[in-house]
Amino acid sequence: MFHRLSSLLLFLDLTASAFSLPNSHNAPHAPFPRQEDLGPNPIDPGWYADPDAIKTSNGTYFIYATLSIAFDSQTTFDAFSASSLAGPWTKHPAVFDPVAGGGSAWANRWLWAPCTVERDGKFWFYYTANDPIDYEDTAGIGVAVSDSPAGPFVDAIDRPLIGKRYGGANAMDQQAFRDPGDGKWYLIWGGSFTRIVPLGDDMASIAPWDDDGSTEPRDITPNEGFGEGSYMLKRGGWYYLMWSEGGYGTPDYRVAYARSESLLGPFVRIGLILDKGDSSVADGPGHHSIIKEGEDEYYIVYHRRILGDTVADHRVLAVDRLVFDEDGWIEPVVMH
Repeated sequence: MFHRLSSLLLFLDLTASAFSLPNSHNAPHAPFPRQEDLGPNPIDPGWYADPDAIKTSNGTYFIYATLSIAFDSQTTFDAFSASSLAGPWTKHPAVFDPVAGGGSAWANRWLWAPCTVERDGKFWFYYTANDPIDYEDTAGIGVAVSDSPAGPFVDAIDRPLIGKRYGGANAMDQQAFRDPGDGKWYLIWGGSFTRIVPLGDDMASIAPWDDDGSTEPRDITPNEGFGEGSYMLKRGGWYYLMWSEGGYGTPDYRVAYARSESLLGPFVRIGLILDKGDSSVADGPGHHSIIKEGEDEYYIVYHRRILGDTVADHRVLAVDRLVFDEDGWIEPVVMH
């Protein structure tokens, strides 16, 4: 009995140490050297939010964004492209306009949180439309497709791919994630709670799980803090689940993360990686995506607010370095 109790106490101590270790990394630290000379932030003076960044197979960078304006006026998506993360960035207006040429009879407003991935020469554009908080069936997550990252994108199925809540998770803020482990694609989404389900090979349908054949989304909500804007990354055998918490139009909007050795968790909140802190640069940073360069170099693309500006929707896009320490914990992002 004594040995079993001692082993249990040792396990609890090691577990507590593992999850307390990165909290020390939330303290301010000196800026780290950059491997690429990033251009000035913000990348555009326009009102944008929820940036999703990709590096295409030909080496061009694209950032897709929500128009940060009144919900009923959010009827298209813009994008920006550049040959380098240092810019300059070229604007591509209305790369997806669901009504005017976008082939959609269901999506016409409240367009949020684009996510674009490249597969087999096509670009798949996942988006939130209508009002995913108060309405089901006529709102949720859609998917469009184009032969070019600059569009125009056309709705692939003309209905929501995810059109209802599962376990209280709003059908919004989606990410199409390819697991480097099994090579399969998954859709991750949610407001208030997080859900995941396999994507079909056509990238426009839901596939069954291998273990039980069901198509029911599974819960990967972190134990605390989750708000919206989930983003999954795999590195060094660990799955990193990141998300935004706090009020989206407030100075205290921020990004936190958890990690697990399994895609399905459990995910226990570790700490913050991006917040206003004592920054003299910006506040309200959040709803991000990540670009990987080379073997182990990462950049975070996110929106933030201008210091002193009290207009909730006045958000701009920024790019900064994302750094992992030698133990695989994420260092706090230094905004520039």
